[in-house]
Amino acid sequence: MAKYLILKHYRMPEQYMDYTPMDQWSPDEVDAHVAYMNAFADKLKDSGEFVDSQALSPEGTFVRSGGPGKPPVTDGPFPETKDLIAGWMVIDVDSYDRALELAGELSAAPGKGGEPINEWLELRPFLDHAPSVDE
Repeated sequence: MAKYLILKHYRMPEQYMDYTPMDQWSPDEVDAHVAYMNAFADKLKDSGEFVDSQALSPEGTFVRSGGPGKPPVTDGPFPETKDLIAGWMVIDVDSYDRALELAGELSAAPGKGGEPINEWLELRPFLDHAPSVDE
């Protein structure tokens, strides 16, 4: 089994997905999207492939150490809105191909008008072990 992180982003350029921002969806469309995500997670729980998932708020703070004895620096750099992570899901699957299959299915979550948003999702494997300087 291998663990993968599936990252959802708040906004991406139109050429990368069929997307209308969620703040322009009706309450029923938002509910349908969330229901799809929950049903997807439940299916993976039943198959033993679900590890965890969370939705994230668009608000956040970037923090960087100011050095010993100095307060953290919190005012920048800030990414473009499209780079903000909307949520994530961790899966534990038998193969990379299965991870691709599940990410593709998750990409089809419904959006405006109930149509699949076909969003690009970022799929990243967990690092099996920390690399050493000898490798």
